[in-house]
Amino acid sequence: MSFDLETAANPQDQVTLLLDKENRVQQARLHIVEFRGFEKFIEGRPYWEVPVMVQRLCGICPVSHHLAASKAFDRVIGATPITASAEAVRRLMHYGQMLQSHALHFFHLSSPDLLFGFDSAVAERNIVGVAKAYPEIAKKGILLRKYGQEIIRITSGKRVHGTGAVPGGINKLVTAAERDKLREELPVMLEWAQESVDIAKQLHGQNAPLYTEFGSFRSNLLSLVRADGAMDLYDGVLRVRDANGKVLFDGVNDQDYLELIEEEVRSWSYMKFPHLRGLGRELGWYRVGPLARVQNCDFIPSPQAEVERQAFVAWGQGELVHASLAYHWARMIEMLHSVEVIGQLLDDPALLSGDLLTTGKRQRSGVGIIEAPRGTLIHDYTVGDDDLVTHCNLIVSTTHNNQAMNEAVRSVARDYLSGHEITEGLLNHIEVAIRAYDPCLSCATHALGKMPLEVTLLSADGSVVDQVLKSPEHGLTRPSGAVNAALC
Repeated sequence: MSFDLETAANPQDQVTLLLDKENRVQQARLHIVEFRGFEKFIEGRPYWEVPVMVQRLCGICPVSHHLAASKAFDRVIGATPITASAEAVRRLMHYGQMLQSHALHFFHLSSPDLLFGFDSAVAERNIVGVAKAYPEIAKKGILLRKYGQEIIRITSGKRVHGTGAVPGGINKLVTAAERDKLREELPVMLEWAQESVDIAKQLHGQNAPLYTEFGSFRSNLLSLVRADGAMDLYDGVLRVRDANGKVLFDGVNDQDYLELIEEEVRSWSYMKFPHLRGLGRELGWYRVGPLARVQNCDFIPSPQAEVERQAFVAWGQGELVHASLAYHWARMIEMLHSVEVIGQLLDDPALLSGDLLTTGKRQRSGVGIIEAPRGTLIHDYTVGDDDLVTHCNLIVSTTHNNQAMNEAVRSVARDYLSGHEITEGLLNHIEVAIRAYDPCLSCATHALGKMPLEVTLLSADGSVVDQVLKSPEHGLTRPSGAVNAALC
């Protein structure tokens, strides 16, 4: 894989496909070359600064990091449980985040692929094209997201990088006027969320072979569930199912996650590879996010979403659904659930009155786990007697899905690599496979068809067979020196 100063200045997602001796795709490597370093520069900071600082990890789901860090420092200051008002406001903030993020991903980033087809023209396959061809769908997507963002503004003070959650609770309640305004718009949001599930379900029904087989592979599933097995996106215990649906681990306390999960470092990526300690690196990797959560829980505690979950499960005909494109359907079920939960929370009097903060016996460490839009998010901190953070470990959702994204790329490459030449069609399909996981990577974006991507094809002996760069400025190019076996 090449990596020069120009690439470093303009980072792009890089994929290497490795062939075996029979020239079949043996392995796919998604290289994450951007280095962030958050875990180190948080060290030495006062713990109360961290819930605001860590939001800079992600511009799409800052609320998730804000809340996961706050939950971890609740433990540090002994604020367990937090007050009823603090939990109600935090939950409203979180489900508003789930709503806006799922709407953004489905309508802005993925609907161009799903509505126009993977090989449609780039000029059409973007949110502008969707707005022209499907104006009502685009409008509903924009307004669903706007509603979620307004909930975030009300509960955290700002739409992006708010300060509403603090160690031990919250710093503001919801006013009656704010609650009433959200209530007024809720019926329309619920209607549109249901229509969004119907769109995703219809796409699966119309394209059953593609949606069942594309990027499909078997894996374990990990997520939080409520103590009674229900879906809970804010809190709960860890559960793992194997690829056949058997529960392997259940009721694992969030503070004990290291007894369940181990992280591995590989030389070709800055992103770690988590796996289950009890199964090892080869068998223990897993998927997180909507596809895992919808199938890992026993039921969804909101009526319309539970009906849709049952339809999703029925699609598998007695087996777990493992196709990557099924993430979109599951994501819309979660969006519907989020709107239903928002409605339940707006009826909770604790939103409007009650104690904001609580404290207890000081601890040296704390773990906060939350279900972010992309999957399970873990924040783990140790704090010294001087209130400064001495250790930080973060396992973000995209990291949990690291091996899964590599498997998705390998699956797609095996099906769509024609001969030894990397084609635009193959690149399109690789992007679609990665995008299904909604990762915090540049190829997750689809605003105007601008997805920088480098794909290199290596033979069994390590020599370059083909290499293609795709950029918004130059389209598809083959760098000088790259060997293209198809042209030899």
